[in-house]
Amino acid sequence: MSLKRASSPELSRPATLLMALGLTRSGTDVAATWICGSFLHIARLWPLILLSKICVMLMLGLLVFRPQDWTQFLLFGLMFLVDGALMIVPRKDRFRRLRPHIQTWAMLPMLFLSGLSYSAWIAGALGWTQNASPALTALSQLVVALLVACIVGDRRLLGMSYFLGVLVAALIGSAGLIPIGLLSSGLLVMAVATVRQASVDRDRAMAMHRQDLRAQRSDRLLQEHERSGRGWFWETDRQGNLTYISDTLCETLKLPCGSLIGRAFTDILRPGDRQAGDGERTLGFHLSARTGFSEIPVCAALSKEERWWSISGQPVFNEYGQFHGFRGSGTDLTEMRRSQAEVTRLAQYDSLTGLANRIQMLRSLEQAVAARHGRPGECTLMMLDLDRFKSVNDSLGHPAGDALLRQVSQRLQRVVGDKGLVGRQGGDEFKILLPRHHDKNSLELLAKAIIATVAEPYNIEGTSVVIGVSIGMSMSPQDGVTAEALIRNADLALYAAKGDGRGVHRFYAPEMHADAEDRRKLEEDLRHALAADGLHLVYQPVVSSRTERITGYEALLRWNHQTRGPISPALFIPIAEDTGLIGPLGEWVLRTACLDAAQWPEGIRVAVNVSPTQFANPGFPSTVMNALAAAQLTPERLELEITESVFLNDDSDTDSMFARLKSLGVRLALDDFGTGYSSLGYLKKAPFDKIKIDQSFVRGAAIKGSRNSAIIKAIVSLAEALDMDTTAEGAETQDELVLIRQLGCSHIQGYIYGRPMPMEDVLIAHRGGVTTAAVPKGYRSSRPERKTMLRTVAVHHDGHSYTGRVRNISETGALIEGLWNVPVGTSFSVELSDRLVVQATARWSKDDRMGVVFDRSIDLASLRAQPRALAS
Repeated sequence: MSLKRASSPELSRPATLLMALGLTRSGTDVAATWICGSFLHIARLWPLILLSKICVMLMLGLLVFRPQDWTQFLLFGLMFLVDGALMIVPRKDRFRRLRPHIQTWAMLPMLFLSGLSYSAWIAGALGWTQNASPALTALSQLVVALLVACIVGDRRLLGMSYFLGVLVAALIGSAGLIPIGLLSSGLLVMAVATVRQASVDRDRAMAMHRQDLRAQRSDRLLQEHERSGRGWFWETDRQGNLTYISDTLCETLKLPCGSLIGRAFTDILRPGDRQAGDGERTLGFHLSARTGFSEIPVCAALSKEERWWSISGQPVFNEYGQFHGFRGSGTDLTEMRRSQAEVTRLAQYDSLTGLANRIQMLRSLEQAVAARHGRPGECTLMMLDLDRFKSVNDSLGHPAGDALLRQVSQRLQRVVGDKGLVGRQGGDEFKILLPRHHDKNSLELLAKAIIATVAEPYNIEGTSVVIGVSIGMSMSPQDGVTAEALIRNADLALYAAKGDGRGVHRFYAPEMHADAEDRRKLEEDLRHALAADGLHLVYQPVVSSRTERITGYEALLRWNHQTRGPISPALFIPIAEDTGLIGPLGEWVLRTACLDAAQWPEGIRVAVNVSPTQFANPGFPSTVMNALAAAQLTPERLELEITESVFLNDDSDTDSMFARLKSLGVRLALDDFGTGYSSLGYLKKAPFDKIKIDQSFVRGAAIKGSRNSAIIKAIVSLAEALDMDTTAEGAETQDELVLIRQLGCSHIQGYIYGRPMPMEDVLIAHRGGVTTAAVPKGYRSSRPERKTMLRTVAVHHDGHSYTGRVRNISETGALIEGLWNVPVGTSFSVELSDRLVVQATARWSKDDRMGVVFDRSIDLASLRAQPRALAS
């Protein structure tokens, strides 16, 4: 704004003499305030002028009036009136609000009349006494005039106005040549001085005005800077005591500024230290050495909370080099320090869980394995991977997954405690570092406690969620002496734990390297097989227990490797789930099964297994609908087999998926019932059409003393009450078939009715479009599981000892070869090992082979010891 005023045409006019004298409106940078600014002081001192006039009158004995001399009386009254106006008018606000040059023009006549009335009265009074000399008259007038000149000071124009009034009075009263000459000389000198000094006074006033403006502007900027909170200012005396401190700093410290003034500046600060960046040149050193300093970080000593400041200051010296103190500024570093601390924390800790992050865990592991006294450090590294976490993320969303990870981290910290450091590797992977030596027993106990704690249900947004965890462990120095080796080996142990069924822990073993490489190669081959149609489906019949006719087939995925031959689904399906291939793999199975089933007779269904990952995919119903449409297969001929693991996240999304699938018209079957989690709560609301009884309950159910038959009966009763079919899986023997029919199962699936067959054999079986009857084929009775074995044994009979070889063995019997034509029913003892001898009876014999039955059950685990000798 000041720049605009300085550049305006009006204010750029050249200064004239009248402007310099303050008699006209000024258009320069400053108005004539250097003149009118002293009017108030003149008014306050003018009573002295009036008093001096009265004193002069008293000394001359002139305060005597003649009644007939009314002129003197009027002059005396005029003098008092004018002098009173000079004392009162300049003090009025109305007068002071006038422009400077108008105030000057108002003061000039009053000074003129004051000098005129006094001089005229003195001249008349002395003339009346008829005894005064001209010199006395001039002296009495000149004394007061000089006093007036002293009071007006550098306002010489006002003094000239007073002298002019005295001169006019002298001229009117014919005072004589000497008084008139003296007054004229004084007036001339004052006029010359006034004219010559006017420009100098004006320039000096302008410079002072500009300096004041700069000072005011600086004050406003400093005040604005203080109010903004970006900084504050301080000042000390030569003793280092505060003479000024910003109000904003006092408010920050919550102390009155008056309590800080006079105190040593160092009292409000803690001494600087090396780690704060100050080194040895602390603030106290700078103050005592009277040297300048800049941006020294210090901590407040009087604040209730930790506050950091950056202090700068410079010593103050006068023009003679004398030290007056320090003056400086400060800024608040608290937020910046907090931000730096937060950045440091984020660099070392996981922002979601608050656990140590990958970088800090690696640094801690490197420190733990670092050699001490020539020996590598001892520690244990645990790698943890959450089981079924991806399904939680997919079904409930990432916010729910984040909440679950936070709860898992809290449980891990609670279990581990101060034994070690818990960190998050990323995603759903965690690490636990246990420094120092730990024996395997204590590590196993800790791992089991972690697995049990993590497996407890979680409450996520009102939904109950159950997950698991697999743990792999490596120890230093036996499993590696570097951080990279321990991480790699713990990761291999984790893969082994996941491959062994998850929810378990495994220690690193050297052979895991070969297993990991084999798994990696198998994963590559699986990707190639999926892309190159290297997989195929086989179909196992499902038979009605009442009509013994085939009602459907279960589609089973098979993989014939080019070099390894047939690979079990139990091996490559987990790999597909871990690598994300289960989605496209499951979609291919669904489409292929529907296309094949469309070629079967009407009424024969196809059952397809659905993985939890597929079920959690919101687009799965669309995939099913597209597969049915592409194959022109009616929905009721498709049966989707769903495992209990889909209920781990029992929420609205699960219910919605069931409703959407059921609305398509497909059938739903609960697969592997009873082997997972409690399903009774799910059965009451999930729209299943069938329950499949797991083969672990069917096999051996007909053996005497088995409780499996009671379990099967309970499941059948439950299904009948819920109006659901039942399918017994894994039936292999005639006695199992009879038992299943007696217990009321509606369908049977197992080797008793046929092994899985390719599509061509299914078409042959239903040639002509008819549903064929199934013929049971299998052993008459169930027998315990047999293990293939090649072991040399000693057979003792009638005091003779013979050498035989065991080909397969079970808890109740064995196949022995090497003895020819042994009569059925022969009893002998078989020395299976140094510590195990069992009595046996020949049940059948053919050539050099015979089947024997033991008189008591044996523990097959005891035969894992090294055999006495191997058959040649």
